[in-house]
Amino acid sequence: MRYKLLQEGDIQVCVIRHPRTFLSKILTSKFLRRWEPHHLTLADNSVASATPTGYMENSISYSAIEDVQLLSWENAPKYCLQLTIPGGTVLLQAANSYLRDQWFHSLQWKKKIYKYKKVLSNPSRWEVVLKEIRTLVDMALTSPLQDDSIHQAPLEIVSKLLSENNNLTTQDHESIIVAIAPLLENNHPPPDLCEFFCKHCRERPRSMVVIEVFTPVVQRILKHNMDFGKCPRLRLFTQEYILALNELNAGMEVVKKFIHSMHGPTGQCPHPRVLPNLVAVCLAAIYSCYEEFINSRDNSPSLKEIRNGCQQQCDRKPNLPLRLLHTSPDLVSQEATLTESRLKPVIVTSNEIHVEVERNNTANQKMTANVGNDSEPNLIDCLMVSPTCSTMSIELSAQADRILGCYVEILKMLSDYDDWRPALASLLQPIPFPKDNYTYSCPFNFFFRELKYVIQRFAEDPRQEVHSCLLSVRAGKDGWFQLYSPGGVACDDDGELFASMVHILMGSCYKTKKFLLSLAENKLGPCMLLALRGNQTMVEILCLMLEYNIIDNNDTQLQIISTLESTDVGKRMYEQLCDRQRELKELQRKGGPTRLTLPSKSTDADLARLLSSGSFGNLENLSLAFTNVTSACAEHLIKLPSLKQLNLWSTQFGDAGLRLLSEHLTMLQVLNLCETPVTDAGLLALSSMKSLCSLNMNSTKLSADTYEDLKVFL
Repeated sequence: MRYKLLQEGDIQVCVIRHPRTFLSKILTSKFLRRWEPHHLTLADNSVASATPTGYMENSISYSAIEDVQLLSWENAPKYCLQLTIPGGTVLLQAANSYLRDQWFHSLQWKKKIYKYKKVLSNPSRWEVVLKEIRTLVDMALTSPLQDDSIHQAPLEIVSKLLSENNNLTTQDHESIIVAIAPLLENNHPPPDLCEFFCKHCRERPRSMVVIEVFTPVVQRILKHNMDFGKCPRLRLFTQEYILALNELNAGMEVVKKFIHSMHGPTGQCPHPRVLPNLVAVCLAAIYSCYEEFINSRDNSPSLKEIRNGCQQQCDRKPNLPLRLLHTSPDLVSQEATLTESRLKPVIVTSNEIHVEVERNNTANQKMTANVGNDSEPNLIDCLMVSPTCSTMSIELSAQADRILGCYVEILKMLSDYDDWRPALASLLQPIPFPKDNYTYSCPFNFFFRELKYVIQRFAEDPRQEVHSCLLSVRAGKDGWFQLYSPGGVACDDDGELFASMVHILMGSCYKTKKFLLSLAENKLGPCMLLALRGNQTMVEILCLMLEYNIIDNNDTQLQIISTLESTDVGKRMYEQLCDRQRELKELQRKGGPTRLTLPSKSTDADLARLLSSGSFGNLENLSLAFTNVTSACAEHLIKLPSLKQLNLWSTQFGDAGLRLLSEHLTMLQVLNLCETPVTDAGLLALSSMKSLCSLNMNSTKLSADTYEDLKVFL
């Protein structure tokens, strides 16, 4: 039978004094009830504590308990425990046998745990200590009590023991880890124990303990951890474990197998916390590679310093870890030749990053004042305050390159799983680094260059929830689309990835004026350059800008036309645009019916054929109810300038079509969407249609929140 460990307030006692015995009547209450005045309660370090009523004058500590027994003699009070203490005994009577046994096992546990705390606080021989640890672990595993502290208390005792004894050998390390391994199967290691595990991973990455003991611990962390912010050392331990795997002979193949084991053999990962935890681990590790570079300005502690325990200001290394190592000889010789247009590069070195800085002759005048000083020049001040650097390039050392590459490779692996890709895109949509940091052309070059594979996977995914995350999360913030477009800090090609992103976005519901306007305002030059090189997607973009009258400037329009006519594909698509424009003028010419109803089972092609047969400039009421039209017909509907009433009842018209209608049919007053597959995403776009006065959304996927939002706008 399993019992719950007694907590403060579980036992409340009224005591009658006796020469050698306390006869106690138990006043029971709910489990886990906290201490209240006028009651005798179970405290953390004692069986009972004094109360304002004076029932007991002194509390009884667990260390004072000599023995705990179940009363079993004949005619003994029912459900009683006998506590033997110096100078007498205490009798505790419970309401039933289960409660009595719960008290008995809890008091036994408390008594023993205090004994082990005392024994292991002053270790003399490590052979004895290791034996006591194994006994403590066995006691925790065989205890009938059910409580998180049953397994956590031994781990905390061992954690404190290790933190206070730094002279252990590697063999002692591994013996202790193996001894406590059974407790780690269902419990997270405490922070100090995580630090001990991190140290072992760094010093002995090829040890079998890493594979056999740490693997299930890290798997449990990734599956069940909810917030690394509450215990950042769990994240650091996971990072060190992954780096230890990467140090094995197979390297990234071992890491890949580990990631696959976390995902599982099926197409859907059964553990929803694995992906966000892995992403958090990778991003934190990637950022820590540059963290000293970034935080050297404000002298804040780095992740490495926190990991090494240097959290106090006096314990930390000198600020500004990146230093100019050889200033005097080179700088003095360079000062003598101020007329040279270009000077020798100076190498800035740290343990992980090597920076090559080229200074121009105006910079030398600035640096002259620093040569005579005893302090070394500050690279960050050179970069951020004074114009002493004209160009620079940062090159990662082999070790930093390997560490950073390991975590970027994990992000690539995550993007290869179809079920993880939507969540991964959502997690990465807000760029996880401050803009002031990634706008340096140097520190994050490696990361952005390697992450290009992940962004390409997003751009190739046909699911809207994936490729829509390429755009910025809100206006005014850069997204991956901006970073990897020509002129962006991460663009290292001729716009190939940019063209892929535009192609997938234009193929979904983003063929809208808003998207085209943003391209015309910010990326018109790259679009024209790629169109000039024959990129079909960019040619289509330029044609749509002309068709939707996105460009107001006549000179720009002529330049776009010249660009289109300079290639065969552009010339062909421009001719098709001119044909459509002539048809549009004919369609919008005044005349034709004011009301029109399509027969049931009509398709998008039927509607297009009908609208191309004559003039529909006067058409105000169009009914497509019970037809088979889809969102594709929206491209034809937006050409009807006088349309005021549109009936789409029981059609396959969806969100993409609604977005297009909301931008073009500004005069629409009545819209029937009953029994259509529209969702909240498309319906919210209708909030911009100020003239809309009647909207039927029966039998749609409309939510209550979207309904309330639409009521405000419509």
